[in-house]
Amino acid sequence: MSHTAFALEPIETASIDELRALQLKRLQATLRHAYANSPVYRAKFDAAGVHPDDCRSLADLAKFPFTTKKDLRDSYPFGMFAVPRERCARIHASSGTTGKPTVVGYTLKDIDTWAGVVARSIRAAGARPGDMVHVSYGYGLFTGGMGAHYGAEKLGLTVVPFGGGQTERQVQLIQDFRPDIIMVTPSYMLAIADEFERLGLDPRSCSLRIGIFGAEPWTNDMRLAIEQRMGISAVDIYGLSEVMGPGVASECAETKDGPTIWEDHFYPEIINPETGEPVADGEPGELVFTSLTKEALPIIRYRTRDLTRLLPGTARSMRRMAKITGRSDDMMIIRGVNVFPTQIEELILKRSELAPHYQCILTREGPMDSLKVAVETRHGVAPDSLEARAAAKLLQHEIKVYVGSSVDIELRPEGGVERSVGKAKRVVDLRG
Repeated sequence: MSHTAFALEPIETASIDELRALQLKRLQATLRHAYANSPVYRAKFDAAGVHPDDCRSLADLAKFPFTTKKDLRDSYPFGMFAVPRERCARIHASSGTTGKPTVVGYTLKDIDTWAGVVARSIRAAGARPGDMVHVSYGYGLFTGGMGAHYGAEKLGLTVVPFGGGQTERQVQLIQDFRPDIIMVTPSYMLAIADEFERLGLDPRSCSLRIGIFGAEPWTNDMRLAIEQRMGISAVDIYGLSEVMGPGVASECAETKDGPTIWEDHFYPEIINPETGEPVADGEPGELVFTSLTKEALPIIRYRTRDLTRLLPGTARSMRRMAKITGRSDDMMIIRGVNVFPTQIEELILKRSELAPHYQCILTREGPMDSLKVAVETRHGVAPDSLEARAAAKLLQHEIKVYVGSSVDIELRPEGGVERSVGKAKRVVDLRG
């Protein structure tokens, strides 16, 4: 692969006017394609009294109806596709933890577009020609593994398609193969770091230079903790299968100030989650995406449930999104207070006696919801030691100050919180 693959594409530094003109052209084509070829979208547009011809400016997109996970589930498996199933080169599906999975399809051109935005993301993270990429995202129906894999290959890098699990073997191969880059969920990176230490190895001395982390919300405090522990540069990659997969947005190594949205392929909006009205750039709300170049499953105004805000471009012309610290799905309402797992994570990371492995367990006693945080003590710190109990008391106090509600802290020994090999299950709801 020639080193020209590592030069920025012209659109990444194009003027805003050029970018908006390209977006409008692609948006109009996408709306026409969806209306003409997807019966679901035709019915939705007709019911809302809109037609693709009504889109004369980017602001006109707000006239079109939203797409939700329910639309995808209701048309399970292939009802929303805008090409015949035979033209699909690949099918992926979400994990379907809450009901039927959402199914997505890709034409060969879609696969190439996707590989292109992931390649762009890996390059933005600081990849260099000749790098080796260890992929620990799950392969299979989940889009993480194959999305990362095809992108790294397109960039001309060497790919180790490990997938999730077998943590001891992951560490062994990282030691033996000496990869430069790892692509994995942040929570599983912590499990890999633990395994290095369990084997008596210093994670900081391994060959890894860059970690590209996604598939779950994580905080800047978690970034620092991982960077210091692994001796790497950690960047955030964002995506979701309904919109494409990983590579919808990704941080640039030179700024690390929130993922740059690859706006030539994905048009972002932020809406007020209660009213559905668009809000101005810089205002917080729910992230909504419209695909601009997808063939098999064009997605119009997809409500992601991710809460963030749009920020002006820095390293690239395209807008950034603030780091996602919560999904409206993950939000716990404890005695009328909105609490996100990442808020608790930030407080846990401040306590050196505690490990960043935790779960929020919700129960109901009578009419009241209660929250228990199960958290592991650090290697070498016993859960019943004075220092661990003091750390738990401080954590309990800080959570109460921060979220205004009392919680119980349950200290568990190392390995006492279930490890995930994919997305971490941070909230366990036992309220029935």
